[in-house]
Amino acid sequence: MSAVTPDDMATVLTTSRLSAQDLTVGYGDAPVIDGLNVQVPDGQITTVIGPNGCGKSTLLRSLARLLRPKSGSVLLDGHDISSVPTKQVARTLGLLPQSPTAPAGLTVLELVSRGRHPHQSWYRQWSNEDEQAVSEALTLTDVADLADRPVDALSGGQRQRVWIAMTLAQQTDLLLLDEPTTFLDLAHAIDVLDLVEDLRTTHGKTVVMVLHDLNLAARYSDRLVVMRDGAVLAEGTPDDVITPAVLQDAFGLRAQVIADPTGAGPLVVPLTKRTG
Repeated sequence: MSAVTPDDMATVLTTSRLSAQDLTVGYGDAPVIDGLNVQVPDGQITTVIGPNGCGKSTLLRSLARLLRPKSGSVLLDGHDISSVPTKQVARTLGLLPQSPTAPAGLTVLELVSRGRHPHQSWYRQWSNEDEQAVSEALTLTDVADLADRPVDALSGGQRQRVWIAMTLAQQTDLLLLDEPTTFLDLAHAIDVLDLVEDLRTTHGKTVVMVLHDLNLAARYSDRLVVMRDGAVLAEGTPDDVITPAVLQDAFGLRAQVIADPTGAGPLVVPLTKRTG
């Protein structure tokens, strides 16, 4: 993997609205993340990968201010996120958690409309601006025709699009997606990730997501962050990071790395006892 030079780091820092500095987070006394540093480049898709239990979701929850650090900080627009008012955070940063659930009988339109809550107050109720934001979110995610259907009656892929629509209705520039393809078959996973890529390419969103599928992560990411044991093991472009050595160190995985025939970056081919 190519080394990150001081000039490279300075460039990342000056174009990063969201970052973690010396971040230590845990549940109880045991730290899950210990002294972690990471910057999220603006206008790119950054994907966090690593073995189960390495702290990927903990990192995402910390970046979203759902977990309070034991030490260190998360910076949003140069300010410690813990000092930023809750509604301001929600107007800047949207989070799609793992396996979200909606109350029984809630319709798609009602769920997506909840994305406008950060923009509401006692003196500002539902407005034309809210109506337009919800309509645009439904259209962008191609679920407008499902507006009147109960969320719990939808397929897995449809539900994921609806939850992303709710996040988009917040009209934030930063999107954090925790395993957005969980429980989806490959076709629906591709559909959701195509949508994520379009949000970055066409609408200028900055995206941080956690994925388990290494080949999907390599195909859809501008930048990868590889975690192991609560720390960053490697980070960089997929070509820099997806190497046999890093895969062995991070996952204990023996693999060959070849060029993706579609031209979309590296492709991981796991090795078994039979294949070598």
